[in-house]
Amino acid sequence: MYTVTTVNVNGLRAAAKKGYLDWLRATTADVVCLQEVRAEADQLAPEVRDPEGWHAFYAPAAAKGRAGVALLTRQKPERVRVGFGAAEFEDSGRYVEADLPGMTVASLYLPSGEVGTERQEEKERFLDAFLPYLRELREKAAADDREVLVCGDWNIAHQEADLKNWRANRKNSGFLPEERAWLSRVFGTEGGYVDVVRERHPDQEGPYNWWSYRGRAFDNDSGWRIDYHAATPALAARATDARIERASEHAARWSDHAPVTVTYRA
Repeated sequence: MYTVTTVNVNGLRAAAKKGYLDWLRATTADVVCLQEVRAEADQLAPEVRDPEGWHAFYAPAAAKGRAGVALLTRQKPERVRVGFGAAEFEDSGRYVEADLPGMTVASLYLPSGEVGTERQEEKERFLDAFLPYLRELREKAAADDREVLVCGDWNIAHQEADLKNWRANRKNSGFLPEERAWLSRVFGTEGGYVDVVRERHPDQEGPYNWWSYRGRAFDNDSGWRIDYHAATPALAARATDARIERASEHAARWSDHAPVTVTYRA
């Protein structure tokens, strides 16, 4: 079996003080994809930057204290790449991928956006640039007899079942019709990827993996499902278990996101 976890840590230095390291020591994952690291590697304590038993690779953002992604792998990768070839986003701390035997795995932090602002325009430019790369990545991998898994915070809830209060969010970034249509292209014939968690839980609301710190969103399970395992079909078909590692209570959370973990047959 081969297990992959993705989680937006909402600031790795803060998460490390609240329970992330205990979680990492206990996990049986073979690969961990992190988003919103929000730190340069040299700003992290040694045990956070280079945890024992892991090969760690960081892609920080040029804008200090923002974004940042990382990959932790038990096995040393054959190759690591930062960015996906779009000049605007090359040093934005939003994408890193690694080649492991038979599989390319990536950590993605897609821009969050805000309607009517430059942030939303940036998100739209990212979507326009990223989908062609996803197709290219899948095609190249197929030619090399490899599978692809792009994990991370996609900052889009795809379907009504992917957020509790979908009616109130129809005009908000993260659930706009055009964003959802873009994700349908990723998970359709054009992109050629499969939403692994939805495939494993086809008739369920959620399972949610992000809850606002405001109010009682976590206690009421009033959340969003925005962190995905996007896999090539053959890899998705090998998924045996897909779960959200939801904290036992609000006080036990070390991020506003919960780890999304999938086990695949090797």
